[in-house]
Amino acid sequence: MKFMMLVKGKNCDSGRPPNPELLAAIEKQSAEMIKEGVLLETGGLMPSVAGAKIQVAGKKIVVVDGPFTETKELVGGYAIMKLKSKQEAIEMGKAFMKLHTDILGESYEAELEIRQMMDFEAVVENCLGAGAA
Repeated sequence: MKFMMLVKGKNCDSGRPPNPELLAAIEKQSAEMIKEGVLLETGGLMPSVAGAKIQVAGKKIVVVDGPFTETKELVGGYAIMKLKSKQEAIEMGKAFMKLHTDILGESYEAELEIRQMMDFEAVVENCLGAGAA
């Protein structure tokens, strides 16, 4: 199963680069997970000033340029992992967030959202198989 993990930080949209010690620790942890075949992709996101939102309500489409000052939390990074279960994803997520608190201290506030990714190949195969019967 594939899982996407989204790190949502509070007060993380300052435009300053992340803590170098934290980046080194994440790089080390990521390298180990890549060797194990668990980590498929990871990345950090630029501050919201470099982004935009497209909002849809009814048939009206509105584009809002960053920064997103009204947002309490922003996604700062993501990882896509291949794991055996949701429980394994939770354990990996806890270890990743512990890395942050160990380095940044108890004032660090964030959330890690874990979402299982849909297997589109299985969905298509299931639909084609059902349609052929």
